[in-house]
Order: sequence, then structure tokens, then C-alpha cells
Amino acid sequence: MIPQVFKETIDLGDGREITIETGKLAKQAHGSVVVQSGKCMLLCTVVSNYKQSDVDFLPLTVDYREKFAAAGRYPGGFFKREARPSDGEVLTMRLVDRVLRPLFPKDYHAETQVMIQLMSHDDDVMPDAMAGLAASAAIQLSDFPFECAISEARVGRVNGEFVINPTRAQLAESDIDMMIGASADSVMMVEGEMDEISEEEMTEAIKFAHEAIKVQCEAQVKLAEAFGKKETREYAAEREDEDLAKKVHDMAYNKVYAIAQAGSAKHERSQAFSDIKDEIIATFSEEEQEDFGSLISKYYYKAEKAAIRDLTLNEGLRLDGRKTTDIRPIWCEVDYLPSVHGSSIFTRGETQALATVTLGTSRDANMIDMPSHEGEERFYLHYNFPPFSTGEARPIRGTSRREVGHGNLAQRALKGMVPEDCPYTVRVVSEVLESNGSSSMATVCAGTMAMMDAGVQMKKPVSGIAMGLISDAESGKYAVLSDILGDEDHLGDMDFKVTGTADGITACQMDIKVKGLSYEILVNALKQARDGRLHILEKLTDTIPQPNEDVKSYAPKMVSVRIPNEYIGAMIGPGGKVIQELQKETGTTIVINEDPVTEEGIIEILGTGQEGIDAVLAKIDSVTFKPQVGSVYEVKVIKMLDFGAVVEYTEAPGNEVLLHVSELAWERTENVSDVVKLGDIIDVKYFGIDKRTRKEKVSRKALLEKPEGYKERAPREDKPRGDRNRDRNRGGDRDRNKSRD
Repeated sequence: MIPQVFKETIDLGDGREITIETGKLAKQAHGSVVVQSGKCMLLCTVVSNYKQSDVDFLPLTVDYREKFAAAGRYPGGFFKREARPSDGEVLTMRLVDRVLRPLFPKDYHAETQVMIQLMSHDDDVMPDAMAGLAASAAIQLSDFPFECAISEARVGRVNGEFVINPTRAQLAESDIDMMIGASADSVMMVEGEMDEISEEEMTEAIKFAHEAIKVQCEAQVKLAEAFGKKETREYAAEREDEDLAKKVHDMAYNKVYAIAQAGSAKHERSQAFSDIKDEIIATFSEEEQEDFGSLISKYYYKAEKAAIRDLTLNEGLRLDGRKTTDIRPIWCEVDYLPSVHGSSIFTRGETQALATVTLGTSRDANMIDMPSHEGEERFYLHYNFPPFSTGEARPIRGTSRREVGHGNLAQRALKGMVPEDCPYTVRVVSEVLESNGSSSMATVCAGTMAMMDAGVQMKKPVSGIAMGLISDAESGKYAVLSDILGDEDHLGDMDFKVTGTADGITACQMDIKVKGLSYEILVNALKQARDGRLHILEKLTDTIPQPNEDVKSYAPKMVSVRIPNEYIGAMIGPGGKVIQELQKETGTTIVINEDPVTEEGIIEILGTGQEGIDAVLAKIDSVTFKPQVGSVYEVKVIKMLDFGAVVEYTEAPGNEVLLHVSELAWERTENVSDVVKLGDIIDVKYFGIDKRTRKEKVSRKALLEKPEGYKERAPREDKPRGDRNRDRNRGGDRDRNKSRD
């Protein structure tokens, strides 16, 4: 018997709908929903343990997976089973996590899992845009202590019109690709890429998406009410002691304020704060420390945060002595590494990134193999954040989700400035060597310079900046901080990173931690970010004003040639013999692809030596050489025959044609050797395909003057082939009749 099913429908306003359904699947989970749009279906389940974990944070795991069966496909690789998540899945997990996590109570520490699965795929629906909706809807059906319903929506702009949750085809034509996460009354997360749009346009896109999210939040509330809203579970809250909190605050506040006001360096400042904390702890007895140790630390950090925030709001000063709009000192360098194709160092304050660029062929493209999307990236960026960059020793366990997310942001910032006709596959790797605030934006700046150093003809240079916000709702004061430190990231109300050219924004990532942030403050913050971006951009262009005209002498040169598809086989040769020998002889890498639209062959030649590239180009010319009727060509005699000479076009070695003995000279030629010899270079005229022999015809005599008194033989009468056969048959009949007589 099918259980009772509860369903709510969301109208997207253009004929498309999203349905949220519960009651049929995964009923032992604490909350479960199926979200569907078209043929795309997501199953989301949520479970949270009833016992608090022995940690001082929320152990929340958001897991998003796309099942290959959803698209009727098999997983690639030897083991036909889904394994570790792809980068695309990790990015979706991060998008959902960043919106959900702040809405749980700060003292809720129970192990919590949100699992989202793509169960059915639709080519016209991008499932990641519905993952946040699915997660929140499932939580609304549970008894978790969760503040309010949220949702996420993608917004694009096609032909000047905003579109909610565009298809992949629409997104290809859009100049905006932004994901917005919000509740009914507050925007909480923004991430995306743009085609050099203005700050006002970005704000309008956020507003448009927020209106659609309000409808989705309302649908979740209705579904929970129909299903039966559960009572919020009780949990063991953290112990609080107001008297102790006041005592620690009074002991710490002024001391922290004084150190913050001094504007010291990171390690000096951190040590000073640590000393204050140790002094405060030492004022308590051993018994009190054992009983209240964790509370003392907690209240100290509260006092430290309050003092630093007040310093900025009251005096406009920051931890390192800067004013709110100041950018830390910057120095840059390019061509630092002698053997790589392009390199640069970008250092801003205590943050440093070393970027390298590697140039390759289409064979080096990054392959994307997901159930919801297959393709390749000819430009991609990898970001590495080793523990020594913050002066720590931590276990190294492969690429972290943070590294995937920061690398993706920098990649989106730069990829729109790589020209469409760039022949190379471009890989940028950023090694973060020091970090104290916004290493992802340092990666953007270092990546720009490294590509310009490598000779990638970027449309425009790109810079990036990380901004912060400190606000006080009671007084109405707020301060927007340019180029934030790591500490300012933690204590602020908004962390947003903006990248762009001198003409507009190319990418952004925002996490907004306060409710009801006004759009006026957001626009002001974006404009201040623009001023900072342009200042940083000037430092980049002072270091390298424009891309190098050519790649380095030791870097591979790339030449791309198109040939008719009928010549592809000749270039490859039987079993790849021709192309393999050619690569070996010339020291080049040759890749041949077929254009799916024109069906032409696209040959990519990658080599460090121009001679090798020229040799490959000559071979291509030779294979695709097609003489024109009536043209004169230089040929070389390569073989002597009784009935003529085999000649080779000197401009297309390997292309041979027979020069018949009758075309050597106007006079009758008894021996071919009387006119030409092996190795002779002569000129011939090309006549195309001979109707009689059905072979290519060339002539030497056509270029010679006729001898005086020369008489041409009368042309032989061409009879239809059938008539000649009948004549032969008649002759045979006469012969047989004579024999009878």
C-alpha cells in the first residue's frame, strides 16, 4: 500500500514548475523529500543524532552525489561504481553547506548529515540549482533546531532579461551565472561569474533571485504544515555563566583594545592576545580552571571580538593599523621560475601566491564526466593551500573542499578573459606560500600575471579583492573593510570577494552573516571593492603592462591547421604510422580532432622548435596538395619508366604523377632518357583528369614552342564503347563464316 503523499508546487513563471514531495521514500530518515523539475529528480534525506558530540562546533556534513544511472550511463574507469565525489559535486556541497550552517544554533553540536542524490536527470534542468531547496525542505520536515526555511536559485540574463534556473543552453548565452542563497527576509550567500557587469547590475540580479526564493520558502512552510510540523527537539545546551562572562570581559576588553590599536604584525599580535588570555586564566584557581576552563576561553574570545569590532566602528582603525579603505603593501614579480611556461609572484601584506602556467594541446584538456554534464575545459586552475602557509603543521589528506572551492572561484574570475581563439589548453596552478587573508584573490592576481608572462593574449587583466563588513544594528554604524585579514574574516558580518577588469565584475563570492543587510550597504561595499580592485590592478600592470607577444623560447609553440576531412586518414596513416613517425622526426606533438559542425580535421602542432613545426606544416601541405587546372608546377623526376617518367611536385613532396612519354616533347620520343634523366627538375602544366585515361595529366611539351612545320596527328574518333564491342563481334562473325566456307 502506497503511503499518503504530500506535495507542493512552485511556479517558476515561464511554464516550468518545481514540485516538493514527501511521504513515499526514505521514511526512517528524520526528514526526506523528492524535488522534481521536468524529468530531473533529487532525493534529499536529513538525519541528526540526538546525543550531542563532544566538540565545540557543529559536525555538519552536506553530501551531494549524482548517480550515473540517473542519466542512463555507466561510471567511467575500471570499477563500474561511483567513488569519490567530483569537483562539480564538491562545489554543490559547499554552496548548500554555506547557507545551512549559520542557521543552526551555535551550541548545537549533534552529528548531522544532509544527503542529496540526483536520481533522474533531465538535460534541460541543472540539478545543483535545486540542491539548497531540497536540503531546506527536508530539514523543515524534521525536528532539528533550525532557524527558518531557505532556498537557493540560479539567475542568468539572456538578451537583457533575467531568468531563474536557466537551462544549460540558456546559460551559454547568458552574461551572468550566479547562485543566490537566501531566506524569506535575508540574502545569505552569493557566488557566480559575470561578463564584466556593473555593481548595480549585480545587485539587481540578486534582488530578482531573492523574489523567486521567497516563493520557494513559502512552499516549504506549506508542505511542513500539511505534513504535520514536528516539535523542535530538546538538546543539552552549552553551559552559560553571566557573572563569569562579565568578569572575563572586564579583564580582557581594554587590554585587547590597546593591542589592536597598536597595529602590529600577525604573529606579534597573536602572541600578545595569547598572553592576555593566559594572564586571565592564571587569575583563577586550579579548581576554577578545571571547572570553567572552556567557558573562560569562550568568553575571552567574545571580549576580543567585541574590542576589535569597536575599534573599527569607533576609530576607523584595524588590527594592522590600516584605515578601512587601505590596501596592504603589494609587490609583484614575473618570470621567476626559469623552466616553466609562465610564472609570477603576488605578495600583498602577509599573503603570497606563486602561480605557474603550462601550455598544452586539446589532449591536455580537463575532462568533465558527470551524469548532469559532460565536456572539457581548455582553461582550468588548481589552487593548493599547504599548512606551512599559516605556520602550522597539519596532516595532508589530499585536496580539500576548500581548495576546490577557492580554485573554482579564481578559475571563474579569469576564464572569460582567455580569448576564444587561444590555441592552447592553459593550466594555471597557484601555490599559496603565505596566508593572512584572501589567498584566493592573490591567486587571481598571480594567475593574471603568469598568463601574461606565458604569452597568453588575455583580453584584459583581472584583479581581485576580499572585503569585509562590521556593523552595529543598534547604533546603525557600519564599516566596510578593504583587503581583509584572516582575523577580520572571522569577526566580520560579511566576507565577500570580488574580481574584475577595469570595466566590470567577472566573479564574486559572498557570505553574509547578518540578517536584513540593506542593498544600499551592499552597493556601497561593492563600489569600495571596485576602488580597491583598480588599485591592485594598477600594481599588476606596472609589473607587466601587457601579455608577452610570444611564448618563451623553451615553451611550446602552437599552430592549428584545418584540413578537409578526406585527408585525415592520410595524415594519420595505417595504424597511426604516418603521424607517429612525423612526431618522432620533428620532435613535435600532433593532435588531430574532427570539428563536429564542419567535419573538418583540426590539426594541432605543439613544439619548441620552429623547424619541427615547419616540417609538419610542409607535410600537411603535401598531403592536402591539390594542383589547379591550367597552373604550372615545378616537379622532380624520381622514377624512369618505358612509357614515361614519374615526377614529384617539389612544393608537395610525396605527391607523384606520371609524365607520359607523349607529353615530353613535340617531337616523337623513342626513349624517355633522351629528354629527361633521374633527378632532373622541370616545369609541367597541369590539365586535370584525362577523359580517356581517367588519370591526372601533366605535360612538359605544353610549355615548349611548337617546332616549325609541326603537324598534329588527326584526333582518333572516339566511338561509344558499346559500338566498338559490336564492331569486334561483327568481325568475329565474318571470320567464322569464312571458316565454314
